[in-house]
Amino acid sequence: MASRRKRLKTNVDGPFFVDRTCIDCDTCRKLAPEVFDRSDEKSRVYAQPISEVDFVLATRALIACPTASIGTEDKSLLTDVRSAFPDAIDDGVYFCGYTSEKSFGAWSYLIVRSEGNVLVDSPRFAGPLIERIEALGGVEDLFLSHKDDVADHAAFHERFGCRRILHAREIQPDTREVEVQPTGTDPIRLDEDLLMIPVPGHTEGHMVLLYRNKYLFTGDHLAFSAALGHLYAFERFCWYSFDEQRKSMKRLLDYDFEWVLPGHGRPFHAPAAQMREELARCIDWMAGS
Repeated sequence: MASRRKRLKTNVDGPFFVDRTCIDCDTCRKLAPEVFDRSDEKSRVYAQPISEVDFVLATRALIACPTASIGTEDKSLLTDVRSAFPDAIDDGVYFCGYTSEKSFGAWSYLIVRSEGNVLVDSPRFAGPLIERIEALGGVEDLFLSHKDDVADHAAFHERFGCRRILHAREIQPDTREVEVQPTGTDPIRLDEDLLMIPVPGHTEGHMVLLYRNKYLFTGDHLAFSAALGHLYAFERFCWYSFDEQRKSMKRLLDYDFEWVLPGHGRPFHAPAAQMREELARCIDWMAGS
């Protein structure tokens, strides 16, 4: 947990606080926007939680924080909330919490299904999370969208015996043993419900995962910006080619989906027709950015 000695002066008085080890990953601001905001390129507590709901959300943010930069004087909910992740988003789709500093706080997701569960990108290998994942059926496949968000993939493989999937262009020394290393830019169907779509741009071998033509797990390719009010791509943090990323974005217009579930940025939910309009708007924005 965070250090009182390192407590940021920008926090308001009260039990919850952020310390100076914060890396500005945005996780707490997404989970508890009534408590945390951004100041001087770090998160802070701008309003102490008053309602029970906000108290729970602030405690979840504390647990999800990748750098243990959030602290509280009131630890009454910590034990209960530690087992709150994975947290259901929609039918069989969960947010894992327990983000990892190795992935700069990127969000990971768990798909629970009878054909075998799929972990999308790697969260922190934390005991309470592992116990809950085991209770939900373990992990059959670990889909890694790109090289930045692999975190504790090896520990998950060792614990669950899961098959790891990472594009060959993303392989580095610590992922050399990944079991499945697809190549090229053609979509690859894992089964009837799961389609991997290479989307080079953010990195050369970045991939997204489409589940049941409804959920698109986008890694760092596509997200929603609350500040801009629309879907967008990270131009400032594009490590390969923003032009290629826009071309890849256009290819997603061929698919139906209702959810954008990113590693960074906000999730977004809309009917498929509206989602296609929003995606087209993003592509236009990328051309003029």
